[in-house]
Parts: sequence; C-alpha cells; structure tokens
Amino acid sequence: MTITDRLIAPNTTRSEAALCYSAAVAGAVTAGLPARHAGGSALVIIVVALVGFDLFGGAVVNATDSAKRWFHRPGRDARHHLAFVAIHGQPFLLALVVPGFGWWTAAAIYGFAVAAAVAVTSVPHHLRTPVAFAATVFGVAITSAVLAVPTFLLWFGPVLLIKLLLAHLLPEPGAVDERAPITPRPVV
Repeated sequence: MTITDRLIAPNTTRSEAALCYSAAVAGAVTAGLPARHAGGSALVIIVVALVGFDLFGGAVVNATDSAKRWFHRPGRDARHHLAFVAIHGQPFLLALVVPGFGWWTAAAIYGFAVAAAVAVTSVPHHLRTPVAFAATVFGVAITSAVLAVPTFLLWFGPVLLIKLLLAHLLPEPGAVDERAPITPRPVV
C-alpha cells in the first residue's frame, strides 16, 4: 500500500492525488501565514499549518470519487463514520497550543461536529445530505460568529465541518437510494 493509498484512498487517480496534495499544501500556507502575521510563536505557526494541511487537504480528499468508494464501501456503517469524526481532536490540539483558543471553544467545536455527525448518520439516506448541509451552515455561523476564536483561526471551524460533514459523511451521489423511484404527477 502506497502513501497515497493511505492518505487518500486505494486506486486514487493521478489527477485526484495532485489536487489533494496541492490543496493540502495550499491549506498549510493559507493557515500558517495568518498565524505568522498575528505574531504566533514558531510552535503555533507549525501546529496551525499542519492542521491546515490536514483539514484543507482532507476536505478535498474526502470529496474524491476514490475516497467516497473507499469510505463508503460495503461493510462500512455509521460506527466507522462516527469513529472517523471522533478521532479529529484538532480543536483540543489548538486549545493546547494557541493562546486565545480556549478549551471551551475546543469542546464546543468538537462536540458540535460529533453531534452533527450523529444526526447525519441517524437519518434515512435520502435526508443525509440536507441534514449535513443544515448542520454545516449552522455550525459555520456558530464557530465563526458566536465562539471566541482568534481571527487567524476563523477558518478552522468551517473547514473542519466541511471536511467531516459534507465531504466525509456523504456517499457518492446515487450510491444509496432506499426510496422507490419518483414518478412525476400528471399535470391537471
């Protein structure tokens, strides 16, 4: 198994890999430069850049057809998806390292992501996409307008939610349809 198989998914195309790695590097720069301009220590800049690498790159990775096939292959269920969300403890890493990013903020962002993931995986498949979008838009508002987050980290909550709720939890369009085909009503 190659590094790309592990970081993205088995059978990743070259174009998918190039896009994913480019997004990850651009994410590290997009996250790290504002931390540097805000006067962050070397440790803060490095940690924020690494988190940016993971989240920006991961949002793109999880949206690829290869990753969708891998993460939503037969035998994968809500437990696997919830575990994937639960291991994303970056809010606590930021609380540990970044002044002004408090533990309550970390707990709120993490708790919201996990609760939203439970909501998305608990509804019938045909409702998962709208529930994921609803949770994400409200989460973006909460994480960027309600919680106390240093300005250079305002991207963090929204990108985390996009990666986990929209990119990871949602299968390929049309992959699962538990409803009968919709027949249009006659026009009267």
